[in-house]
Amino acid sequence: MPMALTEAKLLAMPESEYMNEKQLAFFRDRLLAMRNELQLKVDETVEHMREQEAVADPADRATVEEEHALELRTRDRERKLLKKIDQALERIKQEDYGYCEETGEPIGLARLLARPTATLSVEAQARRERMQKMYAD
Repeated sequence: MPMALTEAKLLAMPESEYMNEKQLAFFRDRLLAMRNELQLKVDETVEHMREQEAVADPADRATVEEEHALELRTRDRERKLLKKIDQALERIKQEDYGYCEETGEPIGLARLLARPTATLSVEAQARRERMQKMYAD
């Protein structure tokens, strides 16, 4: 059985091998692991919220409601990340993974290691953020 591809080996591969089968398999495995871990957290959150019983004391009830609000916000972020993971897995299937949605240029291994769901190169992301800031002011 061949040795698993490490981050160091991945980064040492020549540019000509960008998004080859080994790299795609590496990122697919990483995304699936992220997805499984996130799904466990979502399930725990749901279970925890079910376990919360009605609390008679208003101060305790306020604390419980605040905890619920925080858990719901966290769950919403997790749900959005799950969607991004699913989209990234679909891009791997379509063989579009690792390439910028705007420019078609390689996103880069280092960026994908830091953010496996990235869809934009650093330059395209910076451009998008500048535009959002410009229109937000």
